[in-house]
Amino acid sequence: MIELVLEDAAEKMDASVAHARTEFSTVRTGRASSALFERLTAEAYGVEMRLQELASFAVPEARMLIVTPHDMANLEVIEKAIVNSNMGLTPSNDGRIIRLAFPPLNEERRRELARVVGGMSEDAKQRVNAVRRAARKDLDDLENDGGVSSDDIQRAESQLDALKDARIAAIDEAQAQKEQELMEV
Repeated sequence: MIELVLEDAAEKMDASVAHARTEFSTVRTGRASSALFERLTAEAYGVEMRLQELASFAVPEARMLIVTPHDMANLEVIEKAIVNSNMGLTPSNDGRIIRLAFPPLNEERRRELARVVGGMSEDAKQRVNAVRRAARKDLDDLENDGGVSSDDIQRAESQLDALKDARIAAIDEAQAQKEQELMEV
């Protein structure tokens, strides 16, 4: 039973770390990346759809992204979604594709984005700690129900703390990497 609680906690903590990395990838760094558009949606065919379902993305150079709609009727809808995204990008289209030039970020904007990444990191750490609390409660319930010695519970709790510490270290590492990416000129 203890192993099941620990395995479940490890899986959930890993999911939190993966989610944090995905969140970090949506923060603009001055380089072109289709990951910025993972969450953007546009209304097409009477339904809200993700941009990645409506178009393909290409990065011909570091600061240029080309968006090619699968259906040319959605060109304006996609362009409008990009303008409304508040990413600071100005799309230009030639009737077939949308070009997005990524201007270099100024120092103030870099620091602001680093704070945003810090907030995302704190959220991820809170999720990891919530998983730890839930697993610790499960371990306490096992101890109260009997059948599991307090020594086994203490060993499991120390393993749980080690799991939590490793996941928080991974989040910190991903945050530091993203901040370094942001501050690079």
